[in-house]
Amino acid sequence: MIKKIIVVGVFSISTLSFAQKFSIRPSVGYAWRTAKTISGLSREEEQYVKGLKNGLNFDIAAHYEVKNGLAFGLKYSNYSASSDGFLLGNVNGMPVSVPVTTKDNITFFGFSGLISNNHLSTRHKVFADIALGVLSYTTKTGSVKGTGSTFGAEVDFGYQYQVSKNFLIGPKVGLSGGTLNKMKINGVTYKFDDDQKEGLHRVSLSAAATFRF
Repeated sequence: MIKKIIVVGVFSISTLSFAQKFSIRPSVGYAWRTAKTISGLSREEEQYVKGLKNGLNFDIAAHYEVKNGLAFGLKYSNYSASSDGFLLGNVNGMPVSVPVTTKDNITFFGFSGLISNNHLSTRHKVFADIALGVLSYTTKTGSVKGTGSTFGAEVDFGYQYQVSKNFLIGPKVGLSGGTLNKMKINGVTYKFDDDQKEGLHRVSLSAAATFRF
């Protein structure tokens, strides 16, 4: 009986130690797209495009700690923005103003490497998360839908306060990068010239919580 109790105890301690190596970090905040706006737009068009260059940013990362201060895992992020406005056009030589609504969505999914001081005794934690993967873009205006994907990278820098052994919270700054060379619009693929490529770069500021198991 004593031998069984010891075995169970050792197994429980090992399981607890193993479990503490897992972490999940969701975050939510705001992001700003940094790609340059094309020139030659009217004031109304500039305001319309400006509405698509900032929006809600959400991401979640899951990691497994392979050694003190180093973990690997997966990361997913989503940026969404929308804008309502009027675009100028011509009908039979007469200028007209057309109301439009556009919804943009940028998603990322990839492999992530995390460096942190979580193994140290201090309650003040810092981390850097670098992820490489696929960056996808979807834009829809009325019945016109455009989609495209490219290689992308995301880097996060954050500070968190350890509220308890299994829970941390704090601010995070994120950087995302990627450029589309082509897009599929209503099923037809279009390749972009160098000055027409779609930049998906953005910077984000979020509140991040980490749950350790």
